[in-house]
Amino acid sequence: MNVIGKAQKMLIGGALVDSEGGEFIPAINPATEEVIGQIPAGTARDVEKAVEAAEGSWEAWNDMGVAGRSEALRNFGKLIMERADELLEVEVNDTGNTITPMRGDVKTGVGGINYYAGLGYELKGDTVPSTQNNLHFSVREPYGTVGRIIPYNHPILFATGHTAGALMAGNSIVVKPPETASLSSLILAEIAQEALPPGVFNIVTGLGPQVGAALATHPQVKRIAFIGSARTGMAIQRMAAESAVKNITLELGGKNPMIVFPDVNTSEIATAAIQGMNFSWQGQSCGSTSRLLLHESIYDEVVDELVERIGAMRLGDPMDEASEMGAINSQPQYEKVLQYIESAKDEGASLLAGGGRPQGDEFKRGFWVRPTLFGDVKPGMKIAQEEIFGPVLSVMKWSSSDEALRIANDVEYGLTASIWTNNIDDALSLARRVRAGYVWVNSVGPHYRGMNYGGYKNSGVGRDEGVEELLSYTEQKTINIAIRR
Repeated sequence: MNVIGKAQKMLIGGALVDSEGGEFIPAINPATEEVIGQIPAGTARDVEKAVEAAEGSWEAWNDMGVAGRSEALRNFGKLIMERADELLEVEVNDTGNTITPMRGDVKTGVGGINYYAGLGYELKGDTVPSTQNNLHFSVREPYGTVGRIIPYNHPILFATGHTAGALMAGNSIVVKPPETASLSSLILAEIAQEALPPGVFNIVTGLGPQVGAALATHPQVKRIAFIGSARTGMAIQRMAAESAVKNITLELGGKNPMIVFPDVNTSEIATAAIQGMNFSWQGQSCGSTSRLLLHESIYDEVVDELVERIGAMRLGDPMDEASEMGAINSQPQYEKVLQYIESAKDEGASLLAGGGRPQGDEFKRGFWVRPTLFGDVKPGMKIAQEEIFGPVLSVMKWSSSDEALRIANDVEYGLTASIWTNNIDDALSLARRVRAGYVWVNSVGPHYRGMNYGGYKNSGVGRDEGVEELLSYTEQKTINIAIRR
């Protein structure tokens, strides 16, 4: 596959452009290590141009009103769906994710666009009966220019559904795609050029230390959203604070627990554990339930089934509908996953399945790691504390609900949690006491539109995917009018 010539330019001020420096970054297929395209190596000057374009466009975009912006966004979504097959092919080859689950990403992203296109009339203020001789009310206004830095696991989904709230609120936006998976965003640039007014939607590709840092520190970008690692999120907070007072939301890492009581069907738990680990995109998801906390009475039974099922998972060409897991997104991430696997062995965890590169000629190139299962994991081990962002599931046992809760909460993260029990008291007790921002009971994995998503502790600040995301892209202005009698 070769997308050179089809999608290799950024979008700045309504024009498809190369970077000012004229340099490119090769796009690598993680499954084969082949170069499948080139992305512009954006510079700080490119970010400056994009911000200038956004600053010059947002007032007219806001003046289109709710109905006008809604119509434009719905048309944007329609044009995206017309190129859905092309976007899917590029996304699979660029990310390493398997095609079957990735089919939903374009549709989900456009669903997010349509969701926010229909929420515009919720941009409401309040009236307050503070005094008899004044009219006191508030209005919501856009920040103006906002920035969104997106991760490599679901680039097209985040570049569409997670920018729509900012646009519907009347802002213009500068999007920084992930340097290891930018090709779909460059196709999106072509679509946005056709669908939206110039300068409203800008895409600048390139490396984080150049493009991401320039966006985070730009004094006119007062609102930034980032999805990625906690370490990078904290760096963005530091950089942003040194340039201006900014509103920053962060959806960061997770070391998420799936807590299983002994009164459930163990086969169902094995299925849920595999689903919750997100093996279908190599465990590369902040929300993956990578810590499976089993009651001691069902530990052996569930682990035995997991060993069999994980060991039988089919790795292969991500474009093959039969493949159940693809390749790690990049060489550095591949090496990081292998280091965690060796660390787990060194600390005494029991390697029960996977644990390294798969055998076979088709796996001699590419960033392949077998789906991996560790048992006898102790809460203090590195693989029980740190986010791996790879296909590694750690299993621990507990004997009391207080012990399970203590293990679940004893990490720096708090993004998601899953609780499995037929006892409603146990379910609600743990759901209220677990320190996580998004909790499933007797299910794991799905996001529900309109339900705010985000984390506690070092898993982030702010919430996406609901009305709160839309409102977070506005500032509130209070107006007091004296009534002359």
